[in-house]
Amino acid sequence: MKLWDKGITPDEMVQDFTAGKDRSLDILLAKYDVLGSIAHVIMLQSVKIISEGDCHALKTGLLKILKQIESGQFVISEGVEDVHSEVEKRLTEMLGEAGKMIHAGRSRNDQVLLDIHLFIRDKICGIVTEVVSFSDKMLELSDKYSDYFLPGYTHFQAAMPSSFGLWFGSFAESLADDILVLFSAYRIINQNPLGSAAGYGTSLPIDRQMTTMLLGFDDLRYNSMHAMISRGKAELVASQALASVATTLGKLSADICLYMSPNFGFIDLPEKYTTGSSIMPHKKNPDIFEIIRGQCSAIQSIPNSINLIINNLPSGYHRDFQVIKENFLPAFEDILSCIRIMSHVVPELIINRIDSNDERYKYIFSVENVNRLVEEGKPFREAYRIVAKEIRNGNYKPAEGTQYTHEGSIGNLCNDKIETKIKVRIKMFQFQVASEAINKLIKD
Repeated sequence: MKLWDKGITPDEMVQDFTAGKDRSLDILLAKYDVLGSIAHVIMLQSVKIISEGDCHALKTGLLKILKQIESGQFVISEGVEDVHSEVEKRLTEMLGEAGKMIHAGRSRNDQVLLDIHLFIRDKICGIVTEVVSFSDKMLELSDKYSDYFLPGYTHFQAAMPSSFGLWFGSFAESLADDILVLFSAYRIINQNPLGSAAGYGTSLPIDRQMTTMLLGFDDLRYNSMHAMISRGKAELVASQALASVATTLGKLSADICLYMSPNFGFIDLPEKYTTGSSIMPHKKNPDIFEIIRGQCSAIQSIPNSINLIINNLPSGYHRDFQVIKENFLPAFEDILSCIRIMSHVVPELIINRIDSNDERYKYIFSVENVNRLVEEGKPFREAYRIVAKEIRNGNYKPAEGTQYTHEGSIGNLCNDKIETKIKVRIKMFQFQVASEAINKLIKD
C-alpha cells in the first residue's frame, strides 16, 4: 500500500530502492505517528471535516494500534511503503471508509516532520534524565576523591598539580553545559509543524493551534514553507546536541584508557569489566571505554553528514531527507547506551593513590615557586626567569605546602555550584507540559 498510489504499478526495483530502509526505521517513529494522528482527527472533527462518530472510531482504532506498538506487536507489512501507510491500512481494515478520512488536511511531508519532532522531543527527555543521573555520580566521585593527587598534563607533559576531584568534577560541569545544548535543541524542536502539508498549507479550514495544544508543543511553526524547510535542519540541531554529549563522554573514555595504561597506572578497572587477549594472558583491556570512544566519535560525525545532505537543497521537500534517518534515528539509542554503561561502570573505577613526591612530577610545582616569588614582590616575568634558571642549572626544589583557594581550583571545587547549575537548567525544559498533554490525548 502506498498513500500516493494512482493505480499504476511501479517498477519493482525502483520501488525497493526508493523505499530504502524506511520499513525498518519507521518502526522507531510508529508511536509518534499514531499520537500525531490522534491529535489530527480530534482537530478534524472540531472543524466539522469529519463527524463525531468517525472521530471516536478513529481514535479508538488508533489507540489499539498504539497498544500494538507498545507491546512490540506492530510491524510494517510486506508491500507497505512506510509507517504512515501501515497505520492508514490498519485503520481501513478496522473501520472501512472511515479509515480513509485520516489523511485529510495533511501530507506525508508534514506527517513525517511531526513524527520526527515528537520522536526527538521524547528522546531528549530520556537523554537529559540519564545525563543528570550520571553527572550526579560524577559529583559524588569528585567529592570522594577531592584530595587524591593527579598530575595535570599539557602536550602530554606533566604540567601542574591536579586532583581526581577536579578531574571528575570537570566532566560533571561539561555535562551541565551539554544540558544547555540539549535545551536549545529541545526548544527548537518543540514547535508544531503539522498543518503545513507539503509545505504550502491546505485550503481546508484546519486549526493548527489546536493540534499544537493537544500535542503539548510550546508553539507552532507558523510559516508553512518554514515548517517544511525545517526538515533536515531539525535533525541537524538535534544531532549537534547529541554530539555535544558524545564529546564529553568520548574525552572521559579517552582519559580512562590512558590512565589505565601501566605507563600511567593512575586507575584500575575491576576485572569483571575488562576483556582479555586470545594470546596474551596478562591483558585486561578497557574495551568498554574504547567502544564508547568509537561510538561517540561516530555520533560526532552525524551533524557533518546531515549538513552535507541538506546543504544547498532548494526550498521544499526532497527525497534526500530520507537518507538522514539511517544514521540519525539510531543515534539516540546509541548515546543512551553509552551514558548508561558509563553510569554503571565509572563509579566502580579503582582510584590509585599517586605519590606527588615522585621524581617524575617534581617540576609540576615550578609554578608554585614562581608564585611564591610574586608574593614576595617580584614581577611575574622576573620570577618566571629565576625559576627557569634554577631548573636549567639543577638548583630547583619544588615548593611545599601549596594552597589553592580560588573558585574551581583543586582546593575549592565548587561542586555545590555545579549541582545548582544542573538543577536550574533541568527546570527550564518543563518536560511535564508535553507529558501531561500526551497523557490527556490518549485517555479513552
